[in-house]
Amino acid sequence: MYDPTDEKLVADRRQARISFGNYNTSHPDETPNRKDLLETLFDSPSRNLYIEPPFYCDYGYNIQLGENVYMNFNCCILDVGIVKIGNNTMLGPNVQIYTATHPLKFKARNNGLEYAKPITIGNNVWIGGNSTICPGVTIGNNVVIGAGSVVTKSFPDDVVIAGNPAKIIKTIDND
Repeated sequence: MYDPTDEKLVADRRQARISFGNYNTSHPDETPNRKDLLETLFDSPSRNLYIEPPFYCDYGYNIQLGENVYMNFNCCILDVGIVKIGNNTMLGPNVQIYTATHPLKFKARNNGLEYAKPITIGNNVWIGGNSTICPGVTIGNNVVIGAGSVVTKSFPDDVVIAGNPAKIIKTIDND
């Protein structure tokens, strides 16, 4: 549980908004400047990271990126908890990744406290556009997530998943 109105968290979210706001309004030809802007947002930006603006997140510093990560337009990561994204991972447009969640009981929810569950996305993952990854989920390596999926539970390596809620459609032979 955490208090989203905590002064430090409010200041950190504000700084993230300034950083991704500058990135989102930067010119595509300003490649060196764009790289610098991402370095102010992420504690450890990956090698060969490319994000199509606009991009949104809560803090940035809770996002751990592997190498060769691509995020298409309008990606949103609510990173109040740790989000690990593996190497060679592609996110389609409008992908949403949410670590933030709320108590189920209304009295607890109404007191303003929230909590977070970490998300881990393996290597070589392709997340189709308009997919949502819910709090606490782990996605294995070499997974393909069909467009529009809502991923509410964890999945193993080498599968295609799709639907709402997402389920295994087939396994992938990666030999």
